[in-house]
Amino acid sequence: MEKERLKRLLKEIDGKGYKSYKKIEGVYNFGEYILFIDHVQPDPFAPPSKLRIRIPQEIAGFPYSLFSNESREIALRDFLTRKFYSAIKKISKGKRGSGKSGIISIDKPGQEILERTSVIVKREFVEVRFSVGLPAFGRKISSKNAQEIFFKEIPEIVKESLFFKNLNKAELTKHIEVTEDADFLREKLPQLNLVAFVADGSILPRKSGIEDKPLKEGKVIPFKSPEELKIEIELPNNGKISGMGIREGVTLIVGGGFHGKSTLLEALQFGIYNHIPGDGREFVVTSPWCVKIRAEDGRRVEKVDISPFIKDLPFGKKTEEFSTEDASGSTSQASNIIEALEAGAKLLLIDEDTSATNFMIRDRRMQRLVSKEKEPITPFIDKVRQLYRDYGVSTILVMGGSGDYFDVADCVICMVDYLPYDVTKKAKEICLIDKAQREKEGGESFGKITERIPLPESIDARKGKKEVKISPKGLYSIVFGKTTIDLSCVEQLVDVSQTKAIGDAIFYLKKYIDGKRTLREVVEMVMDDIERYGLDILSKFPVGDYASFRKFELIAAINRLRTLKVIQKR
Repeated sequence: MEKERLKRLLKEIDGKGYKSYKKIEGVYNFGEYILFIDHVQPDPFAPPSKLRIRIPQEIAGFPYSLFSNESREIALRDFLTRKFYSAIKKISKGKRGSGKSGIISIDKPGQEILERTSVIVKREFVEVRFSVGLPAFGRKISSKNAQEIFFKEIPEIVKESLFFKNLNKAELTKHIEVTEDADFLREKLPQLNLVAFVADGSILPRKSGIEDKPLKEGKVIPFKSPEELKIEIELPNNGKISGMGIREGVTLIVGGGFHGKSTLLEALQFGIYNHIPGDGREFVVTSPWCVKIRAEDGRRVEKVDISPFIKDLPFGKKTEEFSTEDASGSTSQASNIIEALEAGAKLLLIDEDTSATNFMIRDRRMQRLVSKEKEPITPFIDKVRQLYRDYGVSTILVMGGSGDYFDVADCVICMVDYLPYDVTKKAKEICLIDKAQREKEGGESFGKITERIPLPESIDARKGKKEVKISPKGLYSIVFGKTTIDLSCVEQLVDVSQTKAIGDAIFYLKKYIDGKRTLREVVEMVMDDIERYGLDILSKFPVGDYASFRKFELIAAINRLRTLKVIQKR
């Protein structure tokens, strides 16, 4: 239909009840682009209406070189989403009327560059997906305001943000090249036997605990690698850069309080993502197989074999199939590690501040007072080297309180005034002079990692009269049927659009659960589908508010589903 048809429809329904807006669903040709009105909200207070705009490439004009590989395509899509968001802020008049009337919105990116469904770029077209609160006063349609949105504001927003000729070419190029270089760096890590890299000049501190932008006020100290750990890498676009390489094995980050230990670990935690130019962490990259581990009192655990860490519980309770509705600090941390290993993690990040003390260390005095026969926990210090030796899993650990870890570390980095120093040699000298008195309690090997098989009846998204109820409630919570999944300790999530996609992915993956496939196999089948067909496979119709996620966060969400039932693979 031509756009004039939309204008006539809007005039015809002016002043009528809100449900008359349903008549405008459809496809309209605006000349330079096609408008899809996919879903009209039933009420001005309901979630806003879903729209798409598709622009032929001969009009949008984006050269293929800007999206010729996956890195470049994701960066371009991210850039266009940001530009569309900025154009809304500049051009739209915002709320006009009841509820969400008049509000134009699009998925808002943060500091990370994620694959999103908000913008799709193909050789043939560019497509943007966004929402509009169709305007009304009370529940009466305001045709005048609707026409202003469709025929004035949206065309201006599209022209400013989605036409290549109107964009800042240097800014766009930098956005793409930084992303491509970061991906190159991350892919290079295994060849260099590294698990992480932090570029010289990086700005690691954030503005505040709730503000993820780089700290700029006060004394901000750029990162500088110790000479002993410095490496140089030639990037495809930005040339040669230098920085600190963290090698495979066991790495300790030590130092006094408030000197930057946790700040460095947090930067590594989010080094699984690419960051926008100016973020300060553009070239801080971490292995994509990295999982942040912490204690998580109160979480549910379902038949996890935590016997490598905990066994011989009182009253004969077995830990080979450990289940609880209310895990302690030590049992939750053990479960989190085993679940990460079960999912295929190759690097663990641990901060003593968020760990269970009795899980991390048992010193000699305590060993003398409480014999091993009376202590079911084998502390992490006695398993961390076995984990690397037996399974090739590295660990980066912030440790400010126990020098016993010097004995098991391959590298010790000391943070002083937010700058790193390689103190490995000194730490090893201390070990020779002041020998640890504690006895090793880890046995000869790490132990087995037992995979689990999910049962289909335990994943149920039904809720009362609603056949399916799945909804993110902020970044760290998903309503899934009659239960709520608590993700507050899944610390590598960064965007609520990831949370939304994960909720729908749990529902989607049920098709692969057959009582024979392991949890890892099921999740990897879902990830393969997403890789092949895109995030759109998770929804019955195109949506603009999905963001990419890793299998580790999806598995973590499933493990925290309180209805989950599994059997162990034998």
